[in-house]
Amino acid sequence: MEKLIGKGYTKGTMQRYNACKKHIEDYLLFSYKKKDIPVQDVDHKFITGFDHYLKSQKDCAHNTALKYIVNFKKIIRIAYANQWIDRDPFFHWKGTWKSAEREYLTDLELQKMVEAEFDLPRLDLVRDIFLFCCYTGLAFADVKKLSGNDVVLGMNGKKWIKTIRQKTKSLSSIPLLDVPATIIDKYKDHPQLKIKNTILPVLTNQKSNAYLKEIADVCGIKKNLTTHLVRHTFATTVTLSKGVPIESVGKMLGHKSLKTTQIYAKVLDEKVGRDMEVLEKQLRKVNQV
Repeated sequence: MEKLIGKGYTKGTMQRYNACKKHIEDYLLFSYKKKDIPVQDVDHKFITGFDHYLKSQKDCAHNTALKYIVNFKKIIRIAYANQWIDRDPFFHWKGTWKSAEREYLTDLELQKMVEAEFDLPRLDLVRDIFLFCCYTGLAFADVKKLSGNDVVLGMNGKKWIKTIRQKTKSLSSIPLLDVPATIIDKYKDHPQLKIKNTILPVLTNQKSNAYLKEIADVCGIKKNLTTHLVRHTFATTVTLSKGVPIESVGKMLGHKSLKTTQIYAKVLDEKVGRDMEVLEKQLRKVNQV
């Protein structure tokens, strides 16, 4: 996997598997008092015990623990496929994901970010990249690799972003709105862009998340601003709540399945209110007749 980073795997994936390996090593010492056991000894009890250990000793949330177990399962399945073990210990194991409330920014919070002024250039930059992502639906990793070739003229004569998502290798097709277009123009002469042949000088996820906490304080936003929030904000506030069809949102987000997009399809109170106002007007017309 390490040799295939950039050729099918990312550094983030490698880090997750290394973390899983470390948790397995710690679990073996804690529960079995051993540094290693034969892979043939991994059974259903081992798996459920690992799940319990992650939650009780490592303080992992349910979905976090499940991610580690799923990574471990992939390795065990390789052993089974190669006939290094004669049974699949995961055959009777089934993990279920807990659906979490996904946070997103409202129109008012987005406006606060747009209007905020920062003395520090690093905060100004991270705010701009965050807003760019909110109005395009692109993840930070995808914006980081955006080049001029990814901005093209569409059939309607307007600029579009067409790029392959790093995570899923699927195509995202997004019309370029005014806010992200202005941000691209703002940084067109940034010295870093010539070196990397990109259109925006994006910082690392770690630095961006740290600076977003400062930005939230300045803007008076109480939510935990992270780079994960951007796609939820695009799907919920920027598009779905404005009446953009879910199929179009899925295409822009680069989803291969509509089921994935439906995770984002929250019905907002404000949209319910607007829809009911339309109904109320129609009912009044009927009653007047």
